[in-house]
Amino acid sequence: MPVKIRLQRHGKKGKPFYWIVAADARSKRDGKYLEKLGTYNPNTNPASIDLNVDGAVTWLQNGAQPTDTAKAILSYKGALLKNHLAGGVRKGALTEEQAEAKFQAWVDEKANKVSGKIDGLAKAQAEAKAKALEAEKAANEARIAAATPVVEEEAPAAEAEASNEEE
Repeated sequence: MPVKIRLQRHGKKGKPFYWIVAADARSKRDGKYLEKLGTYNPNTNPASIDLNVDGAVTWLQNGAQPTDTAKAILSYKGALLKNHLAGGVRKGALTEEQAEAKFQAWVDEKANKVSGKIDGLAKAQAEAKAKALEAEKAANEARIAAATPVVEEEAPAAEAEASNEEE
């Protein structure tokens, strides 16, 4: 039975939410699956991915073929790297501890990159908010300035009328 690791769509129209599953290649897109490996939510920035890496590696070692999108997700979360390192352990190129150390170093580096992106997005959002606030303040000041001269023009006109009446 050919097995694929693929995405199963859930969620509303226009708001997709995916389950990452191992399923028979002949089953329907949203049909029966063998095991749920995780979730993928592309609606957030950055996209939130929850993946059982060990389960995915087990399916990859048993011959499951990921689809293109699933392969990108597995690569992003490190499942393909862990599978590669497990192959090196089987061949005797490195020990289990060395493979785990390499994988943890990669995971830590990846976590730093993701947190850096989140911080950058938060900073950009704060700057945009501050810029909008400044623009709003400038517009309010311009509106007040436009309204204030009208009141001042009426006052001299009233003085002119009063001086005309005196004469």
